[in-house]
Amino acid sequence: MTVIAPGSFLTLHYRLAGPDGADIVNTFNEKPATLSLGTGELAPAMEVRLIGLPEGARQTFELAPGEAFGDRNPELLQRVKLSLLHELGDADASYHRGDVVQFPTPDGRGSYAGVVREVGDDWLLFDFNHPLAGVPLTFEVSVIGVL
Repeated sequence: MTVIAPGSFLTLHYRLAGPDGADIVNTFNEKPATLSLGTGELAPAMEVRLIGLPEGARQTFELAPGEAFGDRNPELLQRVKLSLLHELGDADASYHRGDVVQFPTPDGRGSYAGVVREVGDDWLLFDFNHPLAGVPLTFEVSVIGVL
């Protein structure tokens, strides 16, 4: 029987649920996922739980707060002046609490996102933490194939 090892190529169904049990991701009613362990497609804490599972296994794991996507970091809450946002993007844009805004990386080759948490007169407070940082999660998996 083939078991999952580091670097394995997998076909599986998986479900990631938040503390209220609501699905964040669920492939069980769709096409299964295919991925390669160690390439960053799953969080390391999720990958490590797959190691050693055989084809055909179905398992549910509880992930402690912060285990999958890190702890919330208060330093990643940052105020940004509206003048800078208008300079980097649309000068006429308006922003509201809950908006997700993309920022260019310093080298201009990528981007990262922040969520608007507060709106001030001439600034916005952004949260640059991963949305699931510090959240306990349930990770359910059904292994279909291992290469």
